[in-house]
Amino acid sequence: MARWLPRSASLARFCQKLNRVKTLEDDMMETSFNRCLSTIDLTLLGIGGMVGSGLYVLTGTVAKEIAGPAVIVSFIIAGFASLLAALCYAEFGARVPKTGSAYMFTYVSVGEIWAFLIGWNVLLEYMIGGAAVARAWSGYLDSIFNHKIKNFTETHVGAWQVPFLAHYPDFLAAAILLVATAFISFGAKVSSWLNHVFSAISMGVILFILIMGFILAQPKNWSAREGGFAPYGLSGIMAGTATCFYAFVGFDVIAASSEEARNPQRAVPRAIAFSLGLATGAYILVSMVLTLMVPWHTLDPDSALADAFYRRGYAWAGFLVAAGSICAMNTVLLSNLFSLPRIVYAMAEDGLFFQVFSRVHPRTQVPVVGIVVFGLLMALLALVFDLEALVQFLSIGTLLAYTFVAASIIVLRFQQQKVDAPAPAAGGQPSPEPHEGPSAGELKEYESFSDKLHLVDRDKSKEHREPGQLKAAFEPYLEFLSDFYPGEVVMVAVVTLMVSAICLCSILVFGNTHLHLPTWSYSLLLVLFSLGFLLSLLLIWAHEQQHGTQTFQIPLVPLSPALSIVLNIYLMLKLSYMTWLRFAVWLLLGLLVYFGYGIWHSKENLREPRPQRVSARYVVFPSGTLEERVQAVQPGSQPTTSPPDADTDDCKR
Repeated sequence: MARWLPRSASLARFCQKLNRVKTLEDDMMETSFNRCLSTIDLTLLGIGGMVGSGLYVLTGTVAKEIAGPAVIVSFIIAGFASLLAALCYAEFGARVPKTGSAYMFTYVSVGEIWAFLIGWNVLLEYMIGGAAVARAWSGYLDSIFNHKIKNFTETHVGAWQVPFLAHYPDFLAAAILLVATAFISFGAKVSSWLNHVFSAISMGVILFILIMGFILAQPKNWSAREGGFAPYGLSGIMAGTATCFYAFVGFDVIAASSEEARNPQRAVPRAIAFSLGLATGAYILVSMVLTLMVPWHTLDPDSALADAFYRRGYAWAGFLVAAGSICAMNTVLLSNLFSLPRIVYAMAEDGLFFQVFSRVHPRTQVPVVGIVVFGLLMALLALVFDLEALVQFLSIGTLLAYTFVAASIIVLRFQQQKVDAPAPAAGGQPSPEPHEGPSAGELKEYESFSDKLHLVDRDKSKEHREPGQLKAAFEPYLEFLSDFYPGEVVMVAVVTLMVSAICLCSILVFGNTHLHLPTWSYSLLLVLFSLGFLLSLLLIWAHEQQHGTQTFQIPLVPLSPALSIVLNIYLMLKLSYMTWLRFAVWLLLGLLVYFGYGIWHSKENLREPRPQRVSARYVVFPSGTLEERVQAVQPGSQPTTSPPDADTDDCKR
């Protein structure tokens, strides 16, 4: 039996390695990047990431095929759902102004392997997303010229009939990605300036669409004769919400840029709020004018806005719409190429990815190696691969990142804040006054006497409660939870909450269709998993959380992040099984990279102290003697095997 103990200890140390969190620097404003971005720069980056081709294509598709004119309601609900995730990013971006976005947020609160997997999925998300937008940009421009570019390429280069490859090499898509890569490598200020130009043109076109659209609006297009406002009912509105939710993906570029913001504590939350509000307003108003200009059931899903103006006798407006669409896609391209190298840089800087990607150019102050390498990879993807089958993969990576960031907010909020020690007085070490000692509620730990004996102060109603500790009002009812370290119960409750959410959403999605559950078992499982979710939420709420921080904090914690978790998991389970299969394959590749390279080169691995042999631990309160406290809390009156004098001497040592 003793032969197995070392193996158990090794397994415990291995699990600790997987779940170790990142140690942040004392001065988080120090960076090798150029802090040059203002609130306006970050806001326009966020708008550029969200208001892309979806405004010109997605609105018409959802209106005609899914929700009708009620697409407006779908965008309102989707905007609110995105707000829950955006607020989580805003709090993290202000508190941890480091590049890396969801990867960094997960690393500082949940653990290393989870952070690596989030970063690994976000990496693929940005690569596929950038390549897909480049192909859409190429196809849109080609359609303006009656597909002459496509016909020329197929005639002189040839067409392919190979699975997973495009029908023809898209040189135009690859070229636009290479040009965008060159501009991004010139520095954050150049990228921001270029984004300003394209965003200004795009917003000007949107303003034109809204003014002309309301002038040409005909309320009869929402009448019952045309099918009414919500022809597909509530189910159509909710199905439209699930599709519209992905239109708001892109605000995380602001969090990824926080290390280049001048004042991230204020700029990041404001930029996320402004950009999400403007993007939501643009989607709602454009959907409104589109369905008022022409009947919703006559819309052309591929070019709804241009076709609507053409049918109302303003064919020339189609060229303005095309120009706005191309500029909007340019901003999305810049957003992807701007964010991806910085996330890779954060992973490489922490030692979890290859160190070559952590190099920052001394003059432009950007991770130029990552920009060039991943720009070339994006161009290669856009050139030869058929991305339609992979585009749905973007959804699962984004939703997984949102889920972990929301969970990380709960964990971080109930962790004890790091308090810097006061500087010593000149000429020597400061000595505390005799009557002060440690502050109220502060404990001293000594490694001897017994295994994890916790001596609990009985007068807890008067002492200061640290984050992660049980609230005084709940102690008479949950006194057994007081024996845990601050934050331990919250961590277990977060895991239980996520498991309950997965089970609850699985029953909602698959209960009647795939599992064919009878009504009684379907209802019973819904009630059980809902109770598990609510009890976990109440258990988290029963603990103290951090208050009074000077940076932005999301309201209604833990309720707001918990709602975001449920929504994200529900949308993930609605994806096809092929998406999950590809996701599993990509995760396995990521685990090979992590266990083959990342876990050994992690900087946290170098910071870990050598394991020391510890026989026991007990806690001594500042007032009173050890014998008095032990006799007061030890069960029974059994005498200890060691003489009290020896223990007291050991304590003094």
